[in-house]
Amino acid sequence: MGEKSQVSLVDDYVSEYQGIQAQMGDPEVAGDQDRFRKLSKRYAELQPIINVYNDLTQAQEDHEAAAEMAGEDKEFAEEAKRLEGEIVRLEEELADLLAPRDEHDGDDVIMELKAGAGGEEAALFAGDLARMYQKYCEKHALSWEVLDVAESDLGGVKDMTVAVKAKNPSRDGAWSKLKFEGGVHRVQRVPVTESQGRIHTSAVGVLVVPEADEADEDEFLAEQLHPNYLRIDVYRSSGPGGQSVNTTDSAVRITHLPTGLVVSCQNEKSQLQNKEQAMRILRSRLLDAVHAEQEAEASATRRSQVRTVDRSERIRTYNFPENRIADHRTGYKANNLDQVLNGDLEAVVKSLMDADREAMLAAAGSNE
Repeated sequence: MGEKSQVSLVDDYVSEYQGIQAQMGDPEVAGDQDRFRKLSKRYAELQPIINVYNDLTQAQEDHEAAAEMAGEDKEFAEEAKRLEGEIVRLEEELADLLAPRDEHDGDDVIMELKAGAGGEEAALFAGDLARMYQKYCEKHALSWEVLDVAESDLGGVKDMTVAVKAKNPSRDGAWSKLKFEGGVHRVQRVPVTESQGRIHTSAVGVLVVPEADEADEDEFLAEQLHPNYLRIDVYRSSGPGGQSVNTTDSAVRITHLPTGLVVSCQNEKSQLQNKEQAMRILRSRLLDAVHAEQEAEASATRRSQVRTVDRSERIRTYNFPENRIADHRTGYKANNLDQVLNGDLEAVVKSLMDADREAMLAAAGSNE
């Protein structure tokens, strides 16, 4: 990004930031919860840019003043030299903040885990992954809300749907940290059900989509959620092994007829609550399908980036005998699987973020 375009971009962000400040101080806006929440989110996204820009401007002014006095006072000369380094650091930080980024990075997410090939062992590993993600979320100020879960006989997870939200609005929300987790996760270990000590390979599918904001539903979503397009079935909730855990038809299954998408929820006690949660999941799945279609139409460079993978693709292997984790998209490997399963995902996530950033910069460069 050229210096001129960077300055222009900063000016645009400063103007937008000041405009949002004025709107948030308006009593009428403050009384509109949806509008105020959207403004607060955007305000939080812009805040780091404004802070670094203000720090850079101050450092440049201080350097100019110190440089004028440097010939007369040794301390001013030393301060001017220190500020030169500070200005370089702040310029790099600002450039990083202004670099192309995923427009959904500040969004909350809906995450689904589904045990695949491997039967009971796959379900047990899905439970391990769920605990890993929950611990990771706790470390990064993200809330973890289970919307629906179906457990296996041994306490594993056959299917789980979770809402992950940032506890405070940020430009780096749940999506920025979890968007790379979508795909097939493969585990290699000796299952607890294995009597001969043989290593088995099982798999768990993970789907991560930005959570749709009900207030942001566009014409497409409003049309797609028309009652004529939905088939709603109710049934009795079931626990491990399929046994009924409720005497009323409180579980809800919604089929979106045009696309064939099916979502279900049985975690809440009432049918109404389960329907609301199922609709919440369906909205996010439908919007994600639109975003996926838009990405598919993007440039070849953009399509090649880390995140735009086939969701049936194997993305990571967890090898228990060797305590090794390997991400097949970036080539990242480490022998700290025990720590990763305890929520220490930072290193592998950073490798994916770095690769994604390089791809986005390359795509932006090719479009200039």
